[in-house]
This record gives sequence, structure tokens and C-alpha cells, in this order.
Amino acid sequence: MDIAGGKEVLSFRDVYFSYNSGVVLENVNLAVYEGDLISVVGPNGGGKTTFLKLILGLLKPVKGEVSVLGDTPEKVRRQIGYVPQFILFDPQFPATVLDIVLMGRLGGTGLSGFFGWRKRSDYDAATKALKQVEMDTLRDRPFTRLSGGQRQRVMIARALVTQPTILLLDEPTANIDAPGEVKLMEIIRKLSTGMTIIMVSHDLGFAADVVKRVICINRRVHVHPTAEITDEMITNIYGTDVRLIRHDLLFNCGQAEND
Repeated sequence: MDIAGGKEVLSFRDVYFSYNSGVVLENVNLAVYEGDLISVVGPNGGGKTTFLKLILGLLKPVKGEVSVLGDTPEKVRRQIGYVPQFILFDPQFPATVLDIVLMGRLGGTGLSGFFGWRKRSDYDAATKALKQVEMDTLRDRPFTRLSGGQRQRVMIARALVTQPTILLLDEPTANIDAPGEVKLMEIIRKLSTGMTIIMVSHDLGFAADVVKRVICINRRVHVHPTAEITDEMITNIYGTDVRLIRHDLLFNCGQAEND
């Protein structure tokens, strides 16, 4: 089930994907529209990461077609921002917040993009991206001195620096404390007014509070409006009961009546 909300920016048509003899995604048909804010949920090994890699053009379907912005993923990859789940970095590497964001400008066109020469436009784009995630005041701080939530916001800025049309977030709230998660939620809401956002998240409470639709992936794919998500549906997706967390309740640890 898909609900048209504007111009189609992403589509899967009869897509199958398998590793060796094991089918990972089967008969996937869906459409994503301009301005959509969507969460991808499902069990480990259900095909969520494969789904993102197909959008990025890092994998090709065994059968069927993936179309992004009316073209193949490979041809429009610079218009797709991607934030991976895990951030790997050397704690001794002396990179500032601004240095990390500027890395997103590497690989551009011309000699400057090829050699990594920084232009005024690169600094302007990095400053704009940092303002979007409210990290511009920390642009000169070493990346290693940031909290987990702040690092995640910097990684989002790195993805935004090319001014993408589509933003992919893989588990954006993983390893972030509650205040950081609330702040990140607010930023994602603001960003969604200017681009299409697809994010993988196991936190269904987070998803229900932020997104418009949910893509449920467990080999097969189903798309639901957030309001349709029920306990029975969650159990069918994960194969077990999953505890939902309410994000609209503020409470102190130890107040059992609000648990």
C-alpha cells in the first residue's frame, strides 16, 4: 500500500535480491514521494541494509528495477545523502567538526573535487549544513570531544553538505542518550520539510512519533501509514513481542507510575 504525496522520487518494481542461494528481498514493490519521512523497520537479517544499498546503487537487484529520481541509482548517487549506522574513526586523528563535514565534498567534479582542494563554496556549504543540525558553534571542536548525539549530528551534516534530495539514515538513534535522541528527532523533523528522508530504526516509539509512513521489511516489504501499526503487526514483523517506548512522556528515573 502506497499513499501518493507528490512527485515520485524512488520506486522498486518487482525487485528480488539474493546472496548466493538465499533470498533476502522478494517481490518488492513500493514508491516513495517527495517530502516523505519514512521509517524502515524489521528484524536483523530481514533485508533493511540490503534495501538501503539497492537505493544507493551499491547492489543491483537479481530481478526487477530500482529507480531513484527517475534514473538509475548510480547516476544520481550525489543526490543521495547517507549516514551509516556505525562511525569508525581514529581517536588520535586531529580532525575538527568542520574537517569531518568537509569530507562530504570529496569526489566532486573538476580538478578540485578529484584532488580534494577546498573552495570557498565548500566552506559555505559546510557552514550551512552545520547550522541545519545546530552544530555550527562547535565547528572548530575536535570530533573526538563530542558526545554520541553530537557526533551523529555532525555525520548528518556531512551527508547534507552536497545538498541531497534524499537522505538515508541507518539507525540514527543508536547509542544516543534520551536528551540527544529528542534533539535529533527535532532536527530530523525540520530537515524533512526540505527533502525526502528514509531511516532505519528499531525504535518503533521513535518512528511512530516522527514519521508519516513505515516500511516493514522481512524478506517481503509492506508499507503502512504510522496510524496502522498495531501490536499484532509488530509481532508478525519481528516474530516476538516488542516493547514500545513513549517519547511524549517526560519522567525521572524511579517514577514507576510513568513506566
